[in-house]
Amino acid sequence: MRGVPQPSREEVLGYPQLHVSQHPVVAHKLTLLRRADTKNKQFTELVAELSWLLGYEAMADLPLHGVPIRTPLEDADGFELGEKIGLVPILRAGLGMVCGFRELMPRVQVWHLGLYRNERTLQPVEYYNRLPEKATVQVCFILDPMLATGGSAVGTVRILKDWGAGRIKYIGLIAAPYGVQQLVQHYPDVDIHVAALDRELNERGYILPGLGDAGDRQFGTAE
Repeated sequence: MRGVPQPSREEVLGYPQLHVSQHPVVAHKLTLLRRADTKNKQFTELVAELSWLLGYEAMADLPLHGVPIRTPLEDADGFELGEKIGLVPILRAGLGMVCGFRELMPRVQVWHLGLYRNERTLQPVEYYNRLPEKATVQVCFILDPMLATGGSAVGTVRILKDWGAGRIKYIGLIAAPYGVQQLVQHYPDVDIHVAALDRELNERGYILPGLGDAGDRQFGTAE
């Protein structure tokens, strides 16, 4: 972004809130996702697959409580998640990440927020909100493929906190150092889980090297 100082990758990699996946399968699938010649159908499938893998990692610290169960042979001690989970995909690009998460946790609640980035100011504009009056879950996962300027992420966290959400995690595919910095500075209690941390933003606020516009590539609307 012209005239805006951007932190380096090394600066933000030290943030304890940032979790960049080191899984080799994530790296492999992300490489396929980045390729300019990857078609819409495969792109959408890869988004869902990466979301499953990132969701698995992001859920590692969720609390459990014990439940008695009966196996085919005897009574045993089991476990189930101790908190209700909500998915909050940011329209429209975040929609493609929902399927992967629901493969992991079919009973999660899904609430939608619509924000778009003003291309002149690069600030988020809210245009759709279907959250109920009061929070119905204890932990929220914000789903948005690209953490670029951080504006949409910061705006979504603010909305969820006002709603009454307790724990909030951001799940994305690719982040720019500037976006990570902005989210951490505004909300240091939000964990960030991504498949990769890229180099920088260009003057239009796009991540480099990135993968282009994730929404356009999923829904076939790229020029």
